[in-house]
Amino acid sequence: MVVSFKLFFWLLKLGALANLYFLGRTFTFPLASVDAEVLIPAQILFAVSAFRCLFPVRYKDNIVFHNSPLSSVFLTRLFATFSEVALIYQLAHIIRLLNHDQIGWVDSLSWGMVVIVVVSQIFVWGSILTGRRMLFFYEELGWTLIYAINTIVSAYLYATVDNFGGREILLQVSLFFGLVYLPWQFIHLRVLWLDARGEQARTKVTWNSLARGLHQSIHLKNQTSDPKAWGGLIGVMWMTAYWATLIPMWMCLIVIINTI
Repeated sequence: MVVSFKLFFWLLKLGALANLYFLGRTFTFPLASVDAEVLIPAQILFAVSAFRCLFPVRYKDNIVFHNSPLSSVFLTRLFATFSEVALIYQLAHIIRLLNHDQIGWVDSLSWGMVVIVVVSQIFVWGSILTGRRMLFFYEELGWTLIYAINTIVSAYLYATVDNFGGREILLQVSLFFGLVYLPWQFIHLRVLWLDARGEQARTKVTWNSLARGLHQSIHLKNQTSDPKAWGGLIGVMWMTAYWATLIPMWMCLIVIINTI
């Protein structure tokens, strides 16, 4: 039984090196010449993911690995807000690029992904400021809808479009990701739902309570490497895939393929 995540968090810093490598490549030719709507979101994600690998935090209970001013729930969430909106904007943009026949419902769903990720940001900020865990569930439900849409639309385009100009791998990766992520995410949602149902009734939200939540998000740091505090195996899988491996590599692939 694992009693500490210390080793994991030190190894996670290798993910920062990978992200910085990807980021550096985007400033060199030919990647630097890619469409800004593809390139800039990737650059934002690489920079923020590197930061999160170096200074990991967990919003629930203000858990941190390093007791550092940079290990701040508020600061991390601020960066992550831009990163997550940029990530989904890029995926939605790719859908529209590959929608050669300009099918209306496909473009509409791609923009719907962007709307949903913005709403999810509202939910996660609401949970941080109010302490209501159910809002975390609603945030993750938004991510489930986003990647379900991305998977369905990718499957439709892959089945109906004849020539992608060498970019069909982008749809193949989207399909693979969806088939792996969505079953895992339903398990994650169940864990969040059970956790939220067990929380105690809270007092009414007021300006004072929101100010207190904001202050705690900036200053409160509960330093620990206890596996339970970090979400156990689900937390490890999520941090590794999102910050250090799958998502950064996916975004790098998108940039590279769009140099064709």
